[in-house]
Amino acid sequence: LRPPTVIGQFHTLFFGSIRMFFLGVLGFAVYGNEALHFSCDPDKREVNLFCYNQFRPITPQVFWALQLVIVLVPGAFFHLYAACKSIKQEDILQKSSYTGFYIFSVFLRIILEVVAFWLQIQLFGFKVNAIYMCDVGALEKKFNITRCMVPEHFEKTIFLIAMYTFTVITVILCVAEIFEISCRRLGFLKTQ
Repeated sequence: LRPPTVIGQFHTLFFGSIRMFFLGVLGFAVYGNEALHFSCDPDKREVNLFCYNQFRPITPQVFWALQLVIVLVPGAFFHLYAACKSIKQEDILQKSSYTGFYIFSVFLRIILEVVAFWLQIQLFGFKVNAIYMCDVGALEKKFNITRCMVPEHFEKTIFLIAMYTFTVITVILCVAEIFEISCRRLGFLKTQ
């Protein structure tokens, strides 16, 4: 069962292929070796691991993978419901209850994307700095703050901005899909 709108079909293509490819291939290339190359002064394994865990409470790849899975859930529930009820694609825009359920699933995707966007800002910000100041007081060292070098900080900043952009595009596509469905239901656009 395909999404009932052209925008929904484009969203599925955009979301399913481009975003996942970008995250899977480029995300691994940019973030795959981050923990290995994260080094602090003094450059000791214990300090590096402690500071890296402070710097990255969750790795960006794991966060974005969770975001993709969670955002897919509302659509998956709708398609499971449609399969169980043997709903045809053309019926989704014809019957009010199906249309309402589908719009609810799209609206839920919007909410989940906005929450993920906010969490990404809280966790990663908009820029990755070359130096991270780590509080190592818990390690009972003579010093409390140490400097750590963040590898490939510029590439990570570009990747962060790209992931923000993907989230914004996805929200815009979802809003446009709801608008398209509303226009079709009101008779402003012909039903496919």
